[in-house]
Amino acid sequence: MSAGLHQPRILEAIRAGLTGAPKRLPVECLYDDLGSALFEAITLLPEYGLTRADRRLFERHAGELAALTPAPLDVVELGSGSGRKTRVLLEHLAASGPVRYLPVDVSRGALEDCARETGRLPGVTVLPFEALHIDGMDRAAAARRDGIPMLVLFLGSNIGNFDRAEARAFLARIRAALRPGDAVLLAADLDKPEGILLAAYDDPGGVTAAFNLNALGRLNRELGADFDLRRFAHQARYDRSERRIEMHLVSTRHQDVRLEGLDIEVTFGEGEALWTESSYKFSPGEIARMGGEVGFRCAAEWTDGEWPFNQTLLVAR
Repeated sequence: MSAGLHQPRILEAIRAGLTGAPKRLPVECLYDDLGSALFEAITLLPEYGLTRADRRLFERHAGELAALTPAPLDVVELGSGSGRKTRVLLEHLAASGPVRYLPVDVSRGALEDCARETGRLPGVTVLPFEALHIDGMDRAAAARRDGIPMLVLFLGSNIGNFDRAEARAFLARIRAALRPGDAVLLAADLDKPEGILLAAYDDPGGVTAAFNLNALGRLNRELGADFDLRRFAHQARYDRSERRIEMHLVSTRHQDVRLEGLDIEVTFGEGEALWTESSYKFSPGEIARMGGEVGFRCAAEWTDGEWPFNQTLLVAR
């Protein structure tokens, strides 16, 4: 089971998004247990190169990263998912000293998979937190061991779900929870040709469409909504000026939808889009510059050449 949608902040975001123009949903709606499982399937698609690029960088540079971080170490991962790609890094880090791994995810199922994937690694102790990113960051920071440095992982280009001002503010929030010498490893997808990006978010097998439509299914299950998923179509768009992929669900007809849990009724016109996710793309060095603005220094930066993708190690000043 995942962390539900009934937290006041999420409920208010859903209400405001569905009654605003354009209509939107917060990204949290995508990631219940089913959504997390569908996203794991997306990472295996040939069109979706982000996760493989993240993993390749770990395989090539995990030793360098381990050499740049002290041991023993508390490792917090925000949005851990199944932990499969993180396993490579944890193995390298644990070779230098004991590691306590604190994965944070909204999906309990994903956390259970993560604990199974990483809990048997020698020298690694797992302490999971079922929570949203910032809430989980605060809880993990409160649980840190005295005198033990902390490394925060924010991988898979999850930073791209924020617009650039929000991304900077999010990074500043993480910095506020850390002590000087703590570090953040932040992964970001780099900008690339539009056709490659659109294929990555609208695969011909329809896995991404199922992932997107599940957000409406989740509103039905948790908030008593009556969305007919057959009356919405998945659509990916690319905004060149913002360097942003957008995912939308487009209403195929005029329809009214009732959400009992929010006591609202929402009208969709034929062709009207519901904006469910943004994925901003970055330029080389952009994350390092952003980190420098909020109290970090860039200790290292690695880029995958096969699928342009970046990992940046930021150390708290």
